[in-house]
Amino acid sequence: MKMKKLIAGIILIPFLLLACNRSNSPSSTVADISADVIIYGATSAGVIAAYSAKQMGKSVLIIEPSTHLGGLSSGGLGQTDIGNKYAVTGLARDFYRRIGKHYGQFEKWLFEPHVARETFQQYIDEADLQIIYLHRLVDVATQDGTIQNLTIERSDQPGKENEKTVSGKMFIDCTYEGDLMAKVGVSYIVGREANKTYNETINGVQLMEGHQFPDGVDPYNTPGDPSSGLIWGVSDNSLLPNGTGDGKVQAYNYRICLTKDPDNRIAITEPEGYDASKYELLLRLMAAQPDKQMLYNYFIWSGMPNSKTDINNRGGFSTDMIGMNYNYPEASYEERAEIVKAHDSYTKGLLYFVGNDSRVPEQIRTEMQKWGYPKDEYPNNNHWTPQLYVREARRMIGDYVMTQANCLGEKVVADKVGMAAYTMDSHNCQRIVVDGQVKNEGNVEVGGFGPFPIAYRSLTPKETECKNLLVPVCLSASHIAYGSIRMEPVFMVLGQSAAVAASMAIDAETSVQNINVDQLKNKLASDPLLDGNTAEIVVDNEDNTHLEINGNWENRNRGGYGPSLLALNADENTQGTVKFSPEIRKDGLYEVYAYFPKLPDVSSQTKFIIHDAKSTREVIIKQEDIKVEGQTSGEWANLGSYQLPAGKESYVEVSTEDADGLVFADAIIWIPAKNNN
Repeated sequence: MKMKKLIAGIILIPFLLLACNRSNSPSSTVADISADVIIYGATSAGVIAAYSAKQMGKSVLIIEPSTHLGGLSSGGLGQTDIGNKYAVTGLARDFYRRIGKHYGQFEKWLFEPHVARETFQQYIDEADLQIIYLHRLVDVATQDGTIQNLTIERSDQPGKENEKTVSGKMFIDCTYEGDLMAKVGVSYIVGREANKTYNETINGVQLMEGHQFPDGVDPYNTPGDPSSGLIWGVSDNSLLPNGTGDGKVQAYNYRICLTKDPDNRIAITEPEGYDASKYELLLRLMAAQPDKQMLYNYFIWSGMPNSKTDINNRGGFSTDMIGMNYNYPEASYEERAEIVKAHDSYTKGLLYFVGNDSRVPEQIRTEMQKWGYPKDEYPNNNHWTPQLYVREARRMIGDYVMTQANCLGEKVVADKVGMAAYTMDSHNCQRIVVDGQVKNEGNVEVGGFGPFPIAYRSLTPKETECKNLLVPVCLSASHIAYGSIRMEPVFMVLGQSAAVAASMAIDAETSVQNINVDQLKNKLASDPLLDGNTAEIVVDNEDNTHLEINGNWENRNRGGYGPSLLALNADENTQGTVKFSPEIRKDGLYEVYAYFPKLPDVSSQTKFIIHDAKSTREVIIKQEDIKVEGQTSGEWANLGSYQLPAGKESYVEVSTEDADGLVFADAIIWIPAKNNN
């Protein structure tokens, strides 16, 4: 575990002309420049932060060390880690609605990489944002705890002759690594805290069963002979007691997009530097579990649109390159490039090995050979994602540290500027020998809690360290709390919150620590798209002021939209209704949706009664028509469009009439038509 304060300078962010940005071509020269808000990192959070600041009336510059736009969201992570849609708000929700529009749906959480990139480009184009690719941070200049300017250089042509200076009023670090934060001298940590640091129970060393080897897998080059040395991928680290802190970082990998469409498929061939010995441990794992002879036993193989995949790590040996990334967070640019190259080689070699090595079971090889690299993805990077999945690097130690207690609801912050809802999740951190057997250590998957608020103070450094920097990605959280927070939709939400806060600080001529947080929260709630238009209205079952319940409905805290949902098992003796009554702020046309949880024993149909203040309409939603995709608890069902007056006379009522199983009353949304505004 490393705690550091690196006192240095600030990022220089030059701009690319908009025309260059649209073509994704790097500029050859960039003039020294300034803007109100400087954003380092064109990740999903960076794009949303830049768009938000521009919508707030500020000039914005984005600097991106690579040529990639959108981070992991356009880098292969199409199987969105949602947790609970309730936590996805504002422009993040808008992003998934735009993805849905592309595929002809209301929302879409499973998507192809190029569709995500094109969607991020929409935000860049609509806000006329300036962005420069292939430039990276060299130094930061500060004065009295305030960033004055950044020095940057070309990533592909480093050197003083290509250095430029960027100055700004506010800075937002949206990188996965926290490079700007570190250069400024903000306190941060790398690795896992001990449980005792924050009174936690699942931080530090954890030897659990998830993504684990079965008993009996030998760790030595010559089975049974320790003197022959350890097989590739196994370290000689000793197992420390559970809860011990250390500097180890959870494994990185690639989220892999392949296709089985013959017209779009490029064969997986032997990659440069291929070394089959790196996968000997996989053969031993396969031999130890002869009942698992399917490709999907060794990869999480999630289907994406148009015959594509989002492949993730599964089991004891898979795409995670365990223990090979410890130096990455603090490494030089050159050393990071070598680490990335090693992950690239390992992963492409793994795919080739599984499909071609005669020692792999034939059924697995045959299935693997159906897949290949997609011609229409990452054309400028040999059809391979340029984005390594940096699950965790530096984490700031700011004004407030989010911990396990926040995830579990034991501590609830008042300065909420976003929510998280995913399982407290960590991939394995090391592969070691335990009792003469191979074991992975560090995997944690502990859930069962509802959405929880994220503190604004976790986005801000201590004021004594920096007054004009916000950190929405490498935010202030313990290792295990970060495991729940570190999801792409959440990063987008926090990116928007950080940008609005930065704009408010500029207007108030104050530090980011001293803005009016209540005003920030109100702005995010009342103007979620930052366009001044009427916001959609959500009435959740926990909103008692807008709910009328008749019957013996049961409150359940799993599987719904938000913290809970209402359920009633209907029969001739058990009937009930739940009325959701919104406060319509502006008369006009509204599209109405009801949330359908993905739970067993649900009624084959559910009746809704929609009242528009003049008349009522019955709508029957059949369970067979609700298709729930991906890592989500349910889906929105369209109840139709209605002309509604301002006020409190309209409602939607969920009824158990004619039901033949469980009926759920969870959440209703009213979305204003654009011509309402």
